[in-house]
Amino acid sequence: RAFSCPSTEFFQNALRRCQPSDKHISLLKSVCLPGHVDDLFPFFLRHAKQIFPMLDCMDDLRKISDLRLPPNWYPEARAIQRKIIFHAGPTNSGKTYHAIQRFLSAKSGIYCGPLKLLAHEIFQKSNAANVPCDLVTGEERVYATEDARQASHIACTIEMCSTNTPYEVAVIDEIQMIRDPARGWAWTRALLGLCAEEIHVCGEGAAIDLVTELMYTTGEEVEVRNYKRLTPLTVLDYALESLDNLQPGDCIVCFSKNDIYSVSRQIEARGLECAVIYGSLPPGTKLEQAKKFNDPNDPCKILVATDAIGMGLNLCIKRIIFNSIVKPTVNEKGEKEIDSITTSQALQIAGRAGRFGSSFKQGEVTTMHRDDLLQLKEILSESVPPVKAAGLHPTPEQIEMFAYHLPDATLSNLIDIFVSLSQVDGLYFVCNIDDFKFLADMIQHIPLNLRSRYVFCTAPLNRKEPFVCTTLLKFARQFSRNEPLTFDWLCRHTKWPLAPPKNIKELVHLEAVHDVFDLYLWLSYRFMDMFPDAALVRDIQKKLDDIIQIGVCNITKLIRASQSGAASGAAEVMSEGFPFSRTKRDARTVSDHRDAKSAEPLSIALEVPGERRGKSLRAYRSATRQEDLKSHRRGSLANRLLREGLLTQEMLRQLESEWQDQHRSGRYGLASKRNDQSSSKEMGKKKK
Repeated sequence: RAFSCPSTEFFQNALRRCQPSDKHISLLKSVCLPGHVDDLFPFFLRHAKQIFPMLDCMDDLRKISDLRLPPNWYPEARAIQRKIIFHAGPTNSGKTYHAIQRFLSAKSGIYCGPLKLLAHEIFQKSNAANVPCDLVTGEERVYATEDARQASHIACTIEMCSTNTPYEVAVIDEIQMIRDPARGWAWTRALLGLCAEEIHVCGEGAAIDLVTELMYTTGEEVEVRNYKRLTPLTVLDYALESLDNLQPGDCIVCFSKNDIYSVSRQIEARGLECAVIYGSLPPGTKLEQAKKFNDPNDPCKILVATDAIGMGLNLCIKRIIFNSIVKPTVNEKGEKEIDSITTSQALQIAGRAGRFGSSFKQGEVTTMHRDDLLQLKEILSESVPPVKAAGLHPTPEQIEMFAYHLPDATLSNLIDIFVSLSQVDGLYFVCNIDDFKFLADMIQHIPLNLRSRYVFCTAPLNRKEPFVCTTLLKFARQFSRNEPLTFDWLCRHTKWPLAPPKNIKELVHLEAVHDVFDLYLWLSYRFMDMFPDAALVRDIQKKLDDIIQIGVCNITKLIRASQSGAASGAAEVMSEGFPFSRTKRDARTVSDHRDAKSAEPLSIALEVPGERRGKSLRAYRSATRQEDLKSHRRGSLANRLLREGLLTQEMLRQLESEWQDQHRSGRYGLASKRNDQSSSKEMGKKKK
């Protein structure tokens, strides 16, 4: 598809240099798309050895990557007539409750949820109701009985559901996530592939039309049951505006860790206790923080959280307060975007207020800032756009067949070729594979068989965490040498045992170590012989969870320690002569300076020529200079870099030493300035 315009000089030259056969030429023309790709000539030559073998088996590759009929991938499900029941409604409407009641009354059943917390909740409820139920997640399997016999009911994360085991009832929770750019394929697989007489689908009404269309292709009808919210939810006409106005049962929702740290410290500075929940915390810590907030006898009455509270936690919240309505997201192409939260996200979060059965009979929602309130009302008043397509992902079998035809291609290239050749109809899309490709490229140099390489590349990890990515690399290298990864090896690598954190940086590292333990358990579930000590790792992970809980309970102390440590470090290493950069202020900073100096608008200063304008400009520059000096004395840049772990005290000392040496040699002093001036004059002469 990269090559087009067969009549162009580029294409003719490429063919002449590579000397393909007539068959290759006709195949190339058949797969080319219109456009101009003269700049791809070097690429064409560089990859010719891979391109022409691919053309020889193009028909086979197209058949393998044909994704137009996913229902046919699940013959066991197609062999039975399934009954599909869609429980549609907003958060706190009882839709999942009714589906779970049918699950508990069935002879056998499976619950498929998006989070370990949700699967664990159903696991506990089922066993408490004397219905033996196993728990299956990516990291472990917990049996309901001591003799480890498989129970008739299973609660699992959706990626772990079996499409071969027959059940009487299956529950698929949060079906709207079938549109998720990264994980949507798991909901598609469950919906099309589960072998159950009844499939109860729970989620937003926006997914009804898509589910109905998908089931039409399988010859199955959909029964829709609509639910309304059980308690009223009110959007307030006023913003909070100040943390002094907080009340018991309030939850402030932030969309970044930095905001979590800032808000929680400001709250405790007012003498109030707050619980903290965010996505990278271990499940056990989240549950403990939720328990602390829900306990009527606990002095903690305020919750600061990210949108992680949108699913999986039962919370007694009276009022949701959006600290911001802007959230960083990743689009379908894997590109980062910062945009206002969607109606679906806003409803999911706001709906946590006034939970049915809690001490609050109705919920309230507002914003921290007055400017955001009107926009939040507009977002909440809009209807949720319909879910238009379901996600798909290439299977290991499909990639293995591709590798058979293209033995010299890397796994990352195989995925790229598969996606480029894949054909989907309007009801489906191919999920984002950037994380998969990132891991594939990272371990490409390690000798692994294709199936093992594929498994390593599907490992659930955050590629923004260097420590976890490095550990996966070490796991793969040890695995390739056929050397088991023992408990002692893991303890040496993670420096276990670990002490409670003294600052935020140490807390973040402990969270990364917890993710490493999760990664070990996930791999042990798939390679038991090579990761043999899962039980021991699970024990120390529970201990680590307790250590992290200690850190989170003292999070404001950690924040203070981080800031004071960074500030003292900056003061220690940054002398009076150490340079600091002068940057342009953004519009908001300029506005702040003007507001602080006087109430005169900018237009007045611009209208009055001469002296007044000069005074205004000098006043602004003076204010800016003073702000820079204050910022310099605080060591704000060093503070931030130290806090984020991008600099250490030793690096700052080395920077100061190097700068002083260069200053003495004249590199950044007057000599440098003269050199710059003379060089600019010479450049001017050349131009003339």
